[in-house]
Amino acid sequence: MSDGKLLVPLYVHPAVDPGAWRTLVGAADLLYGVVLNVADGPGTVRDPAFVAVAEELRAAGVRVLGYVDTAYGRRPTHAVVADLRRHRKWYGTDGVFFDQAAPDAGLLSYYRWLARTARTARAGGSRTVVLNPGVHPAPGYAEFADLLVTFEGSWAMYRAAAAVPAWTSTYPADRFCHLVYDVPARLCGLASRTARLRGAAVHCAVPGSGANPWQGVSPDLTSPDVMSSDLTSPDLTDVAGLRGRHRHQQEENR
Repeated sequence: MSDGKLLVPLYVHPAVDPGAWRTLVGAADLLYGVVLNVADGPGTVRDPAFVAVAEELRAAGVRVLGYVDTAYGRRPTHAVVADLRRHRKWYGTDGVFFDQAAPDAGLLSYYRWLARTARTARAGGSRTVVLNPGVHPAPGYAEFADLLVTFEGSWAMYRAAAAVPAWTSTYPADRFCHLVYDVPARLCGLASRTARLRGAAVHCAVPGSGANPWQGVSPDLTSPDVMSSDLTSPDLTDVAGLRGRHRHQQEENR
């Protein structure tokens, strides 16, 4: 059983795995939201299959967050706004998931403008703005993002992640999210509890790996009785307190 709420980035077409999307609708009460990623964004044409799943999720009371790549602050704002508008017009999204967000203070004004623009009815009418730098960013980002993804990476990286910055303690845990992939299925429950111990009430842990590890739903949803029984295993001792260098896979793209 997972602790907190799940933010699910399900990057698979509904025609390829309709069961995964049905699972999300059935688990609505456990979800913070679902990231809708048609083609690294809204795509260039409206996709009826994604229209249908977005409608089902909204009817179940689930936030639908449109995926928008910001290329670490290098993407022109007009291109970002165009994606926001397409998400809203085609799929009725009520929030945005800004991916590949820059963490440094030098780009605060860029992301503050995007967040403010996303919330306007003309651009996107987003009630929820999520930023995914994948690491702990400069504290100023927490002033305008509803949710910050402060970790995205593999289970091995997560176990060796650096200490949480002190500034995060001034915000509630539901303002932070950890996304962990390549987790052994039986340990996904442990990963979710570790997120809570590290101050992130929102999370998602999946067994997937490779170029797109987010093609399936978390065992926390498909097998709610999955618990981590191996807490005394040598490789899991004090997992929440392990220290090391925090590296994020997306940094390689900078």
